[in-house]
Amino acid sequence: MKKWLSTLTVSLIGFGLVAVPSASAKSPEAQPSLVALGDSITFGYNLGINNDHPSKEAFPYIIGQDEDFRVRDLGVPGWTSAQLLTALQTDPKFQEAVSHADDITIDIGNNDLLQGLKATGGNPLQMQGYIRQMLGNLDEILTLVHNQSPHAKIVVYNIYNAFQTIDPLHLYSYQTLPAINLAIAGVAQKHGVALADAYGTFGEDQAIYVRLGDIHPTVLGQDVLAQIGEKALGY
Repeated sequence: MKKWLSTLTVSLIGFGLVAVPSASAKSPEAQPSLVALGDSITFGYNLGINNDHPSKEAFPYIIGQDEDFRVRDLGVPGWTSAQLLTALQTDPKFQEAVSHADDITIDIGNNDLLQGLKATGGNPLQMQGYIRQMLGNLDEILTLVHNQSPHAKIVVYNIYNAFQTIDPLHLYSYQTLPAINLAIAGVAQKHGVALADAYGTFGEDQAIYVRLGDIHPTVLGQDVLAQIGEKALGY
């Protein structure tokens, strides 16, 4: 009887009628780890019923699904570059996550510029202080991340135009963001990390990629952020 059952089992496996464990299946511990640092864009703000936890439709989770990563989405709505820098300097949760990461995304600086715009009315000379502070913080953030996770692959996102084409602020952003993003690219290059071009990818398609009456990405916007992140990371 045992011999007959063994023969039957082999035959069924040959015809694909008996499932066998896949040798390529990975346990969660064996999966590479993606840690996403940033603000409400990384968090996936306004994509779910509420905003009490990061959205599974945010770009870090899309990357994780595409590339079979474990994801730690540490995006915090409203955060500036200074707040992220402080967390990396003092918060054990952030330090532990970064130290164990295989891949890291960083999307920060949007709120620095929005706060500066609100405080200065867009005055170019007064905005320079906010921009310099943001770039200096990004420089320190990348230094810390490199020190905490020297072997991780890192990608920095630049800043997309968040205003619909009919909004007067769209033209202001169109005129000012290229120079800011060029400086962000310079900081990324200094540290030898990849750049994801959110600005160029969104282009003038805010009606598709940015939620109406909002500055946050749509589901399609998050999807293209994931695509450019994957490409920058080499996937």
